[in-house]
Amino acid sequence: MNESGTGTAQAPVEERLRAALAARAHSVRPADLRPLRPPRAMVRPRRVLLRRTVVGALALAAVAALVFFTVRAGHSRPTEPARPPHPTTGTPTPVPSPVRPSTAEPSPSAPHP
Repeated sequence: MNESGTGTAQAPVEERLRAALAARAHSVRPADLRPLRPPRAMVRPRRVLLRRTVVGALALAAVAALVFFTVRAGHSRPTEPARPPHPTTGTPTPVPSPVRPSTAEPSPSAPHP
């Protein structure tokens, strides 16, 4: 059985690859490795920075608008109603008397009966 557990023999190409990788792994010495350095801060792409700036500016504008309208509404006086809630009891207006046609002179355009 091989390492994969299938029970079949390894292909010659796979055997050669494994042998080459093992030889390379054994040839690496500590002097071949680069020295350790502490990780640096990751540079963020411009798109992310721009998006965060725009979102922050919009949030700040929303808060400013909320404060503005809250303060402005607190100092204004209430609006007057469209009409008074109760009818006013003032002096009544005089009603003109109905006009009665005079019987003294007949009108020239009206025919006589």
